Amino acid sequence: MLTKRAAEAIAGTLGYPSKMPGTSYGIPAQACLTGAKLAQIEGSVCHGCYAMRGNYIFRDVKKAQATRLAGITSPDWVEAMVTLLTAVHSKGINPKTKQPLDKVHRWHDSGDLQSRDHLAKICAVARATPWLRHWLPTREGMLLKGFVRDGGTIPDNLVIRLSATMVDGATPTAWPQTSTVHDKRTAQGETCGAPTRGNKCGPCRLCWDAAVANVSYHIH
Repeated sequence: MLTKRAAEAIAGTLGYPSKMPGTSYGIPAQACLTGAKLAQIEGSVCHGCYAMRGNYIFRDVKKAQATRLAGITSPDWVEAMVTLLTAVHSKGINPKTKQPLDKVHRWHDSGDLQSRDHLAKICAVARATPWLRHWLPTREGMLLKGFVRDGGTIPDNLVIRLSATMVDGATPTAWPQTSTVHDKRTAQGETCGAPTRGNKCGPCRLCWDAAVANVSYHIH
């Protein structure tokens, strides 16, 4: 079993976004495969990406994200992630705020899937932490479908939401759980209520709920 220090040397540190009730894990948005292309298209959900500005441009944040990105290819990455998630969630306390920490985890508050192997490893982490609810938003629809077509399986405690590509665009049809971004158009499915709660999830766990087909976020 890896120590926490050894795990962080491999996989980097976990994130604790003030908006969310649990942990997160982010890599550089510049490394997005589809997202990097969408960022150049006005009207896309990635144009003006929040993960390329604000706190994300600070040197320490960029360094931490680079460490996480590099660690994905390590043969010990799955064990490292399980070690880190177990260490913090077993205590149930956010080490930054000292407030209770819910057993929910978001993959990629910045960045996206890099490969099928990356997705397979995330699935392995979820299987090894059945007591934790995982949420993975992605725009890599072809990668996701190819993974499943070739025999890959998604654990029950991992909700993957295929994201729409355009603001006010159509809901993706290639995957059962999806997300959209609305501006002028009426929100589709369930609406993220964070803007009404000081930009915080609060008690809401829609994103982690496989029974919720689509979650719509107001453009931000």
